[in-house]
Amino acid sequence: MDLTVADLEAGKRFYAELFGWTFEAGAEAFGDYTPALKDGKNVAALAPAQGGAPTAWNLYFSTPDVEALARRIAEAGGKVTGGPFPIADAGSVLQAVDPGGAAFGAWQPGTRAGFELQGVPGSFFWPEIYTRAKADVDPFYETVFGFNGQQISEGTEFDFKLWFAPGAQQPTAGRLQMGAFVPEEVPAHALVYFSVEDTDATVAKVRELGGSVSREPSDSPFGRSALVSDDQGARFAVMGPVKNAG
Repeated sequence: MDLTVADLEAGKRFYAELFGWTFEAGAEAFGDYTPALKDGKNVAALAPAQGGAPTAWNLYFSTPDVEALARRIAEAGGKVTGGPFPIADAGSVLQAVDPGGAAFGAWQPGTRAGFELQGVPGSFFWPEIYTRAKADVDPFYETVFGFNGQQISEGTEFDFKLWFAPGAQQPTAGRLQMGAFVPEEVPAHALVYFSVEDTDATVAKVRELGGSVSREPSDSPFGRSALVSDDQGARFAVMGPVKNAG
């Protein structure tokens, strides 16, 4: 995952304070694309927004063959909006949009495989696709990536599905059908979650750093989560242990 951001230095300050990240200097081949590190290991990257791109967190699915994936995306009703193209010897990338309008990317690893750390505080937890078009979106991801779907809840208030990569015992991603609880102006999007030690303390820190909170901390079967935005408006979620776990 990476963050496109209007003010790169401000973005680095925010996430350094929030998650304890440090940052590599941008390699010459990558311009200002800046890997983010937790305990010296790759967890994300930040990049200056180009050409009016929104400030947003961007999700990439790993693939062994980005060219073949591009063909499957088009055949399944999505649209490739950028690439595929190589990034020096680091790997090859594409950007796409699913049939519901949510943007996502894909990465075929070269010398950079992706996450070196995840599932621990200050690193990636998991992603969800927020959509208003589940009838088109569910078969798209299940066809393109071979996900197996497990409907968790269904209805107008909360319609949620888990996706499992082939052979996976743990869910790979989730899909949320946006209902009346999500403002109409919120477009379809991929939401990334970060693992944290204490959800409430993290939310307080987001506010202290000038960010905002869209959904206050609440417990679920997966943990205690909240939906927030950084001080430049990029939406993300955090997940920690339930508050009163017994």
